[in-house]
Amino acid sequence: MDNNLITPFFEYAFMRRALAACLILSLSGTLLGVFITLKRMTLVGDAVSHAVLPGIAAAFFLFGFAVLPMAMGGIFAGIIVAVLAVLLIRFSSLKTDAALAVIYLSSLAIGVVLISLGGTSVDLSHFLVGDILAVDDTSLILMSLTAVITVFVLAVFYRSFIIQSFDDGQKNTTIEMLFYALLIINLISSFFVFGTLMGLGIILLPAITARCLSNDIDTILPLSVMIAVVSSVIGLEISYHFEVPAGACIVLIAGISCFFAVFYEMLSKKRIC
Repeated sequence: MDNNLITPFFEYAFMRRALAACLILSLSGTLLGVFITLKRMTLVGDAVSHAVLPGIAAAFFLFGFAVLPMAMGGIFAGIIVAVLAVLLIRFSSLKTDAALAVIYLSSLAIGVVLISLGGTSVDLSHFLVGDILAVDDTSLILMSLTAVITVFVLAVFYRSFIIQSFDDGQKNTTIEMLFYALLIINLISSFFVFGTLMGLGIILLPAITARCLSNDIDTILPLSVMIAVVSSVIGLEISYHFEVPAGACIVLIAGISCFFAVFYEMLSKKRIC
C-alpha cells in the first residue's frame, strides 16, 4: 500500500480524530438512515436537521463553543420543533411538505441570527458546514455515546422498526418516539462534524446507495455502513492531499456513489429504490 495514503493517519492526531468520528457516524447514523429511507422520511430528516440549529445557537450564545450545552440545546430545540410540526400538520391547512418547509427555513434563519449576535470569532461556516478536522475528544465521546445508544435501541427494537417501516397500519407511538429521539441525537452528533447543511449527508446517502443495490434489509444495513466508511476514508484522503474541505469531500464521494448505484439500478432494470 502506498505510504502516502496511510501516513496522514499515523502522523497527525487531527486526522485520526477525524477518521474516528467518521467511523462512529458511519455506524450509528447510517444504520438509522436506512430506516429513514424505508419510512420515506428524508424530508422530515432535513427539517429536523435544521430545527436543532436554534437550540445549538442559543447554547453557543450563552456558553460559547461548549459541546455539552450545545448538544442539550439541540435536543431541546429538536423536541420543540417536532411537537410544532405535529401541531401544524394536524391542526392547520398546511400540507406536510409546506409545514416542514416553514419550520426548517424559520429554524435556520433563527439559528443564523443567534450565531451572528454571539459576536465571537467563530465562523458561521463552522455551524453550517462543520469542520471535521477540528473534532475534539469531547465531541468524540458524545458521538460514541450516541452510537452505543443507537445500536442498542435498533438491536432491541429491530423487529418493531422493520414492521413500522413497511406497514403504515402498524403504528406504535413508543417506537415512533424512539425513532425521533434517535434521529435528533444522531443529527446533533453529525452536526459537530458536518454542520447543519451537510449533517444528513453521511446518514442518508450511503443508505440510499445501499437500497439501490439490494432489496434485502439484512444486506442493506451492513452495506450502507461499508459505503459510509469507504466514502469517509476516500474523502479524508482527497481533503488532505488536495487541501479542500474534508466534510464536503466525504459527502461528495457518498453522493457520487449514490449516483452510480442509481445508474446501475436503471441499467439493470431493477426497480429497487
